[in-house]
Amino acid sequence: QVQLVESGGGLVQAGGSLSLSCVASGSIFSINVMGWYRQAPGKQRELVAHITHGGGTTYGSSAKGRFTISRDNAKNTVYLQMNSLKPDDTAVYYCYYLGYIANNEYEYWGQGTQVTVSS
Repeated sequence: QVQLVESGGGLVQAGGSLSLSCVASGSIFSINVMGWYRQAPGKQRELVAHITHGGGTTYGSSAKGRFTISRDNAKNTVYLQMNSLKPDDTAVYYCYYLGYIANNEYEYWGQGTQVTVSS
């Protein structure tokens, strides 16, 4: 099992910045992907960004150019720096972790952290 603890959500005005972090603990996989999804009220959960253990990144369309994902493998921590925030970025942000071993994939989710951007 992998446990994920998120922090850093909150309320910010449009145009502002927030930084999220997520710490993984437990049975850490040597090959893994960590990242963030978000879900706004009445909408489907969507990819924000993810990053592989080797540092390869993928961004969702809403995050490109404004958000930056990074990780510290020694701390099993993933970070999301969000700049130029818009009211449409308001959502619950979920950390997720994909571990790979022996051609099997294991998926874990955090509890979510609320990000609210006021206009």
